[in-house]
Amino acid sequence: MSSFSAVYDACVLYPAPLRDLLLQLAQVNLFRAKWSDQIHDEWTRNLLARHPDLQPAQLQRTRALMDQAVLDSVVTGHEYLIESLTLPDEEDRHVLAAAIRSGSSVIVTFNLKDFPGDALLSHDVEAQHPDEFIMHLIDLNPASVLEAVRACRASLKNPPKSPDKYLETLLQQGLPETVAWLSRYKSAI
Repeated sequence: MSSFSAVYDACVLYPAPLRDLLLQLAQVNLFRAKWSDQIHDEWTRNLLARHPDLQPAQLQRTRALMDQAVLDSVVTGHEYLIESLTLPDEEDRHVLAAAIRSGSSVIVTFNLKDFPGDALLSHDVEAQHPDEFIMHLIDLNPASVLEAVRACRASLKNPPKSPDKYLETLLQQGLPETVAWLSRYKSAI
């Protein structure tokens, strides 16, 4: 059973390959993945701005599927905390508020500078790069992580990806340590 919760920042949900892997990892019960409607709004808004060819309905469907795939993932009731929090970028306070409200000990983000340790310490929250986060999950249960990676790669049908191509994709997502570890187990993914 999962022993801790982690809030996914919008920046790690924005790229589909990383989002898919993080969702698959959430389903192996090593931790409880969390996000809020504000986090959903942020990643979908940024994706639509960068890719106007996408339809809002497509992303609304993705949001709904995410919420269904990971039980109890949507954090609510955290809004009252936002104004009382201090971060370098005020626009990120809702992420920390969601972490506090959900009892999460980790915020998974690429934007580590926006979540400095001294601002998080008093809330018992730590910001982790997704590569570091996944490596911690590997330390907890390597077999479960391998199964999640295998399932994620197997779900790719259009086009399917070989283990080597999938590892290239993960490397492009900024996961060099994870890819180095997974490379030793290519036959399992």
